[in-house]
Amino acid sequence: MSDRPRDPGAPAEGTPEYEWLYGRRGNAPDDVTRAIPTQSPKSQTPRAESTSRPDETRVMPAVTRPRRASSADGPPRRPESRSTTGDRPPSRPARSRGRFRLGWLKLVLLLWLVFMIAVPFWAWTKVTKVEALPDGDRPADQPGQTYLLVGSDSRDDLTPEERKELGTGGPEGQRTDTIMLLHTGDGPNLLMSIPRDSIVEIPGHGTDKINAAFAYDGPEGLIRTLEGETGIRIDDYVEVGFGGFVGMVDAVGGIEICPTEAMDDPLANLKIKKGCQEADGKTALGYARSRHTSGLGDIDRAKHQREVVSAIGKEALSPWTFINPVRYYRLNMAAADSFNVSDGTSPISLARFGFAMTRVNGEQGLTCGVPIADLAVNWDEERSRQLFQHIIEDDTAGIPDQLCTPTGMPR
Repeated sequence: MSDRPRDPGAPAEGTPEYEWLYGRRGNAPDDVTRAIPTQSPKSQTPRAESTSRPDETRVMPAVTRPRRASSADGPPRRPESRSTTGDRPPSRPARSRGRFRLGWLKLVLLLWLVFMIAVPFWAWTKVTKVEALPDGDRPADQPGQTYLLVGSDSRDDLTPEERKELGTGGPEGQRTDTIMLLHTGDGPNLLMSIPRDSIVEIPGHGTDKINAAFAYDGPEGLIRTLEGETGIRIDDYVEVGFGGFVGMVDAVGGIEICPTEAMDDPLANLKIKKGCQEADGKTALGYARSRHTSGLGDIDRAKHQREVVSAIGKEALSPWTFINPVRYYRLNMAAADSFNVSDGTSPISLARFGFAMTRVNGEQGLTCGVPIADLAVNWDEERSRQLFQHIIEDDTAGIPDQLCTPTGMPR
């Protein structure tokens, strides 16, 4: 053992040579490092700087890195996923399912659109066209569009059982219970009733009730008479029979009527209470025909007819009609079986007529009786002339209240 003092930086005797940590003697670099100074808590005297020479580098512990895959190892393996559904194949991606549903939705909408267009055109082929517009001298063309709506009392479209049920009598009736003029244009729509007992001059037949013109010469005779009496040019003719009237009311699931008094009229097969109530086709027909329960007779009947016609139009254009394909089909077929129209009337013109009939009440339109002087029924010459002139000029917005009243009598 040597008496040479032990190097403080060397390992203690009897311990292995940690050459990997301290390095070998004689290979240390020339630079000298200083030990971190420490102070004794008692003396607070700095320790002497160490003159030992540490190794050139300190080796950090080795870290195992993952081996990179090489081409010789084959394609990389996908990580296995745990499944709670066993060997069930993966479900279809959400995007594919969304596209599938969108495709079905587009197909359904296309079929619905085709149905909405095809049914009215199919129904139009079943509508009866009649020679209604007369030849010869007629009023010149006028702004707006004026329709003549006639409710024929012909029973030809009814079976004997239906005539008995509806209380319409035999098949000999050839007159008209309902005569209305509907005008559409720049102003509010106007629906004007003309009482069938109105006394007028019928060309070729002298003075008579206006519905006699229909019995004498059919639609042409009635239009010729009305144009001569009013100066209003009639552009389209629409006629509906008893059977068709009932069919349309039932097709829309009934309508609401609001009689101001209880009505019991065996001749119209009608017995209803006072106040607003739902009416089926049979009840609505009786309500529109009855004239024996009121002192105003034909005047009140004309008012009820406007009420019923407007209610049918309102129900026909309700959203439920277009949502329910069965109701939509039944309504179109009932209308086709109900209407006779003039030869010049187009499907678009008839559609405008139906739409306008829903806008003749309240702020959207006007409902009037032709101005009359008495219950005979004689027209009020001055007031009726003023009302007709407003229609001729398409100035329904300028019609004063005293000219447009429900009964035709002055307020």
